[in-house]
Amino acid sequence: MKVLVHIDDAEQWRDALARRLPEAEVITGSAPAEQRRQADYLAAWKPPEALLREPEALKGIVNLGAGVDALLNNPGLPEGVPIVKLRDAGMASLIGDYVRYGVLHFQRDFDRYRRQQHAGEWREHAVVDKADWPVGVLGLGAIGARVANMVAADGFPVHGWSRSEKALEGITCHHGDDGLDDLLARVRTLVLLLPDTRATRQIIDARALARLPEGASLINPGRGTLIDEAALLEALGDGDSEGRLRGALLDAFPEEPLPEASPLWVHPRVWVTPHMAGPTPLGDALDQVAEALRAFEAGEPQATVDPAAGY
Repeated sequence: MKVLVHIDDAEQWRDALARRLPEAEVITGSAPAEQRRQADYLAAWKPPEALLREPEALKGIVNLGAGVDALLNNPGLPEGVPIVKLRDAGMASLIGDYVRYGVLHFQRDFDRYRRQQHAGEWREHAVVDKADWPVGVLGLGAIGARVANMVAADGFPVHGWSRSEKALEGITCHHGDDGLDDLLARVRTLVLLLPDTRATRQIIDARALARLPEGASLINPGRGTLIDEAALLEALGDGDSEGRLRGALLDAFPEEPLPEASPLWVHPRVWVTPHMAGPTPLGDALDQVAEALRAFEAGEPQATVDPAAGY
């Protein structure tokens, strides 16, 4: 089989994948056009439209990340080609650490102490018990479920939400529209780990933010399209006093890099990170890629992306 790889550090991926798949010819986008046209499989992260159109008879695509929105929205995506995506592949643990940091940031008042430092103010805040700090996780896929369990293991009550009904030990699970409203009203920190689909775009709008308790906080290591940014800024209030929403830790944005003119950069209760919460660990990812490609080649069943659902 011939595998075309497209990702940052594509040569490193090519060499490592070739070692795991000695039966395969692995090439990158720098290979001659004739070789690219003959590729059987594409392993890629956010490939350009032109590259997607080059292979003449693709048998399958491996998306080198958990989010497939960029691939599904690419006009060069060939119809009918099965797609598999990375599922966790070591990302969940890293995202879990990001979320745990964010939860503690607000639960232990580090946001307030930072502002007090700038003002030269020495004032201690009473610690809220973890048991009294419920955390909501929207999205209970492979990554969301792992993150929910990590936060619960730290001693926080965790509420999880999914579109359809799920059950996770130690997690209070909600589903559907009514379940979302119920979860929002209960949590002091809300974590977003949903995919980007038509049903989830701007799911956190003015109405959803108004359902959160006064002083709640928001963490988004998921997709930037999940939040109505104008509604978020309204809920955060101006720089002089806290609004309804206490603060937000944001790692994903509708446009990336985040434009220089975005007010999120300078808002005193927003913390911006450059989509770094869950980088893909090479070793774990390559194991999944090799497994998926061998399954494709052998005609074995595997979980594929549903383009209509968006995940």
